[in-house]
Amino acid sequence: MQTDTFEQKLEESKKILNQLISPDITLEESLKLYESGLDQIKAAQKMIEEAKVKIQTIEKNSSESK
Repeated sequence: MQTDTFEQKLEESKKILNQLISPDITLEESLKLYESGLDQIKAAQKMIEEAKVKIQTIEKNSSESK
């Protein structure tokens, strides 16, 4: 199973937003898209947090080796 990249999740969120602003969308479709969009955003936020931890670890290890 391939994991989406941050950029893919961001692009999917943009597509969902464009669908949500359509005047022809039903309430049920809107709710499903909204939920899907939130899932994409949460996953992207998790990726950002994981990247922050990695950067902090690298910086810590770099400063300890000096």
